[in-house]
Amino acid sequence: MDDNTVLQRIGRLADEEQELEEAHVGSPLSKDDRERLKKIEVELDQCWDLLRQRRARRAAGLDPDGARLRNEETVEKYLQ
Repeated sequence: MDDNTVLQRIGRLADEEQELEEAHVGSPLSKDDRERLKKIEVELDQCWDLLRQRRARRAAGLDPDGARLRNEETVEKYLQ
């Protein structure tokens, strides 16, 4: 995935996240919507991580295509 593709994916996910949240203002999310929101959040974290990897590789003079999408376990445990 090139940078533009990653950024487009981030945009679509962010739009979906916002739609889900706005559709339930003042009322709780359904179980399915909570699960979908969690999946969106994880995928956004993965996409941002991939974009950061690509940029770091490019800045280091390496091929950005060597960056790889990391699993949920990795991207969700960075701050722990």
